[in-house]
Amino acid sequence: MTINFLSFKFLYKELRWKLLYKKLRKIEFLILDVDGVLTDGGLWYQINGDILKRFDVKDGLSMNLLQEVGIKIVIISGGESAAAELRANQLGIKYTFFKVKNKYQKLKDFQKKKSIPISKCAYVGDDINDMVIRPLVSLLFTPRNASGSLVSISDMKLEKPGGFGAIRELSERLLISKGLWKNYSKYGWVKTSI
Repeated sequence: MTINFLSFKFLYKELRWKLLYKKLRKIEFLILDVDGVLTDGGLWYQINGDILKRFDVKDGLSMNLLQEVGIKIVIISGGESAAAELRANQLGIKYTFFKVKNKYQKLKDFQKKKSIPISKCAYVGDDINDMVIRPLVSLLFTPRNASGSLVSISDMKLEKPGGFGAIRELSERLLISKGLWKNYSKYGWVKTSI
């Protein structure tokens, strides 16, 4: 029996996911960066100075699903963005922190205030300013187009790039690990998502 390279790569990745499922099952807080994770990292400037950002609808729907099953979404971003704040509000994300100078300290303070153990936290980031979060989370994920330095310390590089379904990909894996994806994939979801 011959296994070609693509089949081997797929099997290897699936095995890695299965090994992560034990930790994924415990996740109750999914902490996200914005630029390069929820967006593609591009900035569109309007003539009046406003910045436009593009968000993926599938990422949004998946965050709705996660919140429906009790997983809290937390946004921690160094940037200031009216667009990202509006998107978070549309999705009902309760915990948002923008213009954060020290992501490590902000997350540590949040975890202490809410008595959240590291084992219940996963993070998705895309660049070297996200490396400081590593000691505070059980699992660290990166979009496909993340910085090599961050990928090297992550638990998994996702197949999808930031702003193009990376969070949807991870959300499905989270729901699979908790035994909840089967119903959604079989029967769909009847609520509205933006």
